[in-house]
Amino acid sequence: MKKIQVLLLFFYFISFSVFSQKSPAGTADIPLQYYLPAGFTYDEKIPKPKEILGFEVGEWNAGYDQVIRYFEKLADSSPRVKFEIIGYTYEKRPQILLTITSPENLTNLDKIKSERQKLRDPNAKIDFEKMPLVMAAGYSVHGNESSALNSSILAAYHFAAANEIEADLQNIIVLIDPSLNPDGSNRYASWVNSHRSYNLNGDPANRELSEAWPGGRGNHYWFDLNRDWLLVQHPESQNRVAKFQEWLPNIYLDYHEMGTNNTFFFQPGIPSRDHPLTPKKNIELTEKMAKYHAKAMDEIGSLYHSRESFDEYYFGYGSTYPDIQGSIGILFEQASSRGHLQESIYGPLPFAFTVRNQFRTSVSSFAAAKDMRVEINKFMQDFYAEAVNEAAVDTDKAYIFGDTADAARSFHLAEMIQQHQIDVYVLNQDITVNGVPFNKEKSYIVPLNQPQYKLIKVIFETRNTFQDSLFYDVSAWTLPMAFNLDYTALSSRIMNLADVTLLEDDFSLKAGTLFGEKNAYSYAFEWADYYAPKAAYKLMDEGFLVRLTHEPITLPDGKVLGRGSILVSTLRDAGEDAGTKLHASLNAIAAETGITVYGISSGYTAGVNIGSPTIDVLKKPEVALLVGTGITSTEAGEMWHLMDQRFDMPITLLPVERLRNTNLGRYNVLIMPNGNYAAWGKDEAEKIKSWISEGNTLIARGNAMTWLNGNELVSFTFKKDSTEKGKKPDLPYANFTKNTGARMTSGTIFHAKLDVTHPVAYGFGKAEIFTFRNSNQVLEPSKNPYSNPMVYTDKPLASGYVHPANLELVRNSSAIQVKKLGQGRVIGMVDNPNFRAIWYGTNKLFLNAIFFGQVIEGGTAD
Repeated sequence: MKKIQVLLLFFYFISFSVFSQKSPAGTADIPLQYYLPAGFTYDEKIPKPKEILGFEVGEWNAGYDQVIRYFEKLADSSPRVKFEIIGYTYEKRPQILLTITSPENLTNLDKIKSERQKLRDPNAKIDFEKMPLVMAAGYSVHGNESSALNSSILAAYHFAAANEIEADLQNIIVLIDPSLNPDGSNRYASWVNSHRSYNLNGDPANRELSEAWPGGRGNHYWFDLNRDWLLVQHPESQNRVAKFQEWLPNIYLDYHEMGTNNTFFFQPGIPSRDHPLTPKKNIELTEKMAKYHAKAMDEIGSLYHSRESFDEYYFGYGSTYPDIQGSIGILFEQASSRGHLQESIYGPLPFAFTVRNQFRTSVSSFAAAKDMRVEINKFMQDFYAEAVNEAAVDTDKAYIFGDTADAARSFHLAEMIQQHQIDVYVLNQDITVNGVPFNKEKSYIVPLNQPQYKLIKVIFETRNTFQDSLFYDVSAWTLPMAFNLDYTALSSRIMNLADVTLLEDDFSLKAGTLFGEKNAYSYAFEWADYYAPKAAYKLMDEGFLVRLTHEPITLPDGKVLGRGSILVSTLRDAGEDAGTKLHASLNAIAAETGITVYGISSGYTAGVNIGSPTIDVLKKPEVALLVGTGITSTEAGEMWHLMDQRFDMPITLLPVERLRNTNLGRYNVLIMPNGNYAAWGKDEAEKIKSWISEGNTLIARGNAMTWLNGNELVSFTFKKDSTEKGKKPDLPYANFTKNTGARMTSGTIFHAKLDVTHPVAYGFGKAEIFTFRNSNQVLEPSKNPYSNPMVYTDKPLASGYVHPANLELVRNSSAIQVKKLGQGRVIGMVDNPNFRAIWYGTNKLFLNAIFFGQVIEGGTAD
């Protein structure tokens, strides 16, 4: 068989070189027949891709707009096809969905969707022989994995035009989303097409094959959308998850690419890395479908493998999110040409070859769906029947979560959960559970007795024991911890007694309130509210005087404002109508952000008076975020997204290459995300050092602290694993990957404690906090006790996997450290406080560094 495969590949590469190495005027086509499986004929009335695109699939990377145009033509030409816009991306590109089925089914889609919802009801009477199966396919969630998007063109043509599947489409509905990441796909296609030569060159050093930073993998803000299915923090994810819940597809095909020197992968993945909540039946059906993919690959002589790579542990992928909802997610990974041709250890890898492999598994999946339709439909109802039974015997009957001071974080968690067709209830009364208070309108309850029982367990579960110590991605995602909320499971007694209201689909954050007269002496709001920084920035931007308290203040009416509260007033020369304008602005800001603003009738407050010089005047943050080559794009994107989308703060995305010639004087905050700054030298180091010394704030995350050390700006001391010293015992070479991988902290949640009197921790009501880490960087506490506003606890593991040696290192280590440099400050952060836009609970640490770095006293001088 290997000889046959080699011969097939050899003859393909020879033939490909003949029709691809042409001059611009005579570029030959890659024949459509090369892609199409044998045994099919096609309706001549349906336009072939080249007739609309102007080139054959695989000859160029089709742009997203070109794919839309072709799909629209298919819908116009075929009675099997419906074209639909399901939403828009950040860059306002339409997200589209193509529905392909029989004309009869197309006229009854609403009825079919309604019937499919009964699959979540174990008591519903369903005629599985008559129920159509739904197979959804999502392509190119990573925009630079373009063999997927381009294969979607072929899949759409095949399912719309193939005559032999007409009868099958009575029982199967195909949903095609050509790009789950249109913005990234557009960025990538523009790059490779702009650098494509008509005489293709597969040299890996070729510019076409090396995208400029940040590349096309991420969305507009450079996020990896394949981690966002569960988290739904971006419009692309929210729109596609809404469609998933509307359709409840039985099969979801998730198309990707991997390294060039590889072959082709399809699930099942590594068995020891399956999540315990993934049903065994799901894995059996995945294995059964795998035989169809193997047959398809055998027919065209493509090398492939299964069970050796990837895992199905984290339920936020496109291939795993379906698995916890009675569907079957299938991951496909094709070795990437990362352009139109690239050399590999297996020989030249043409783009067309990668496209064909992806397309053929869409066809093989359809064949499996046809043969397994009844079994797969029944599996979904059985899955939900099992969920009902498990919920009945579970001693936990619901989860409650909330925060007594901040309504926004609990609101956003409830909002996230609700998008997965899970019922969420808001608390209408204050209650206490096991000594923990939960306040009305700031707390929510999620009952477990509902169809999405297993997904609810996924969202709330804490897991610290594992079959395997290697993880493709994170090992923990306990979401109430990510939001830093109080939460607990409820017994049936408490659940039944609680006064709650079911949230509507369009519920929103409750508007804030302004208490006080128009001509109040001053105004104040507390920093505990999630959106307090947004309010403070707007007020500074509008020219009002914004100040920060460092001690509690008791207002004339007895209200106590906590340390870190904000005082707002007009400037001395603001004019007669300034008070009226301030009152109107505060009204609007409170309504938008949900904060509570208090009018103060007199400056003679208990404790510190309103006019005390100990209350610092804040300067409006003028922020530059370093981006570009060497910077971790996802992390920089998380910072950009946070400030741009949630807090309406205009920032400068400052390329690292331009720092030397940039006037840093216009900024008072410079952010160095995690990354490699090796391209910088003494000039950049001296420039940054001088700028900090003038009284500015530098925020350094992860390896940025290492660069500061190496260039002697400040000194951070990192712990080293003592077990790494000395002679190692002899170990089997076969265990190398497993043992070294087990030492990595790929994504784990830890307990830490805050000094809530420190400006970096203002707004936190208690010292206990959860933090997320995905590195082995461990920081020794500073000898200056005032420079460690956040440290890990003595028993730090909260949820997820950590190697015992790493756990010992993390104990009592420093998570955030402040250094003094001249008149300025350097704030070093070990952990990423903005991870995947879901860590609402630690966002404020990052924002406090931005807003309050300017007023921090007592940092360590180096």
